[in-house]
Amino acid sequence: MDPVRTEVVDGVLVVTLDRPSANAVDVATSLALYDAFARLERDPALRVGIVTGAGDRFFSAGWDLKAAAAGEAVDADHGPGGFAGLTELFERSKPVLAAVNGLALGGGLELALAADLMVVADHAELALPEVRVGVVADSGGLLRLPRRLPSAVAREMLLTGRRMAAAEAGRWGLANRVVPAGELMDSTLALAREIEAGAPLAIAAVQEVLAATASLDVAQGFRAMRSGGLPDYARMLASEDAVEGPRAFAEKRPPRWQGR
Repeated sequence: MDPVRTEVVDGVLVVTLDRPSANAVDVATSLALYDAFARLERDPALRVGIVTGAGDRFFSAGWDLKAAAAGEAVDADHGPGGFAGLTELFERSKPVLAAVNGLALGGGLELALAADLMVVADHAELALPEVRVGVVADSGGLLRLPRRLPSAVAREMLLTGRRMAAAEAGRWGLANRVVPAGELMDSTLALAREIEAGAPLAIAAVQEVLAATASLDVAQGFRAMRSGGLPDYARMLASEDAVEGPRAFAEKRPPRWQGR
């Protein structure tokens, strides 16, 4: 059985991690996930991606400790997208949503954190327990979690490995939406369709500007945005869609995006 399944639903690429029983990730699975996310990026017919896990118990238990025990090194090369195919896939323009269907532990949470938005089933739990097995969350957890949570909360999770319930993730804003398990995919697809309603080049420009200015203050961010060094932002400004949007608004009709 392939460890990763893909399905296209109305221009959304749904990527399902399917490795019973815990959807753990080894090198081969990372490479398969990368292939799926690379397909999303290069196919103009695909606008948004969703990554989820098979079943309702695990989104992903993270690094496959059985593979590690069999000799897969802790610093193994997981391919151009890094662990789970997404954690180091920095230069991408299309949004990825994580539909967290169950436990997201260690590298599983790091995969969800690498996505742009997170929809979480109400029974799910999130944790970075790496210190309990002698390593650290160095596939993005150490870097991304403190940017998404108050420092003290993120530090507690990283130092203790404690689990965060879905409701708490929603209160802190780590989860964009917390929904009943039976509504998870419908809710995530609905959010994806809200993104699809925007102009493709504008969505790419948002992604590019956010990435380029993440470590800058507002004044520095403005300078970077106006520098001419952000190609997706420049393409958006000069696009036919930038003319079509205001025209459609004035004519009280839905815009017809061309992606150019």
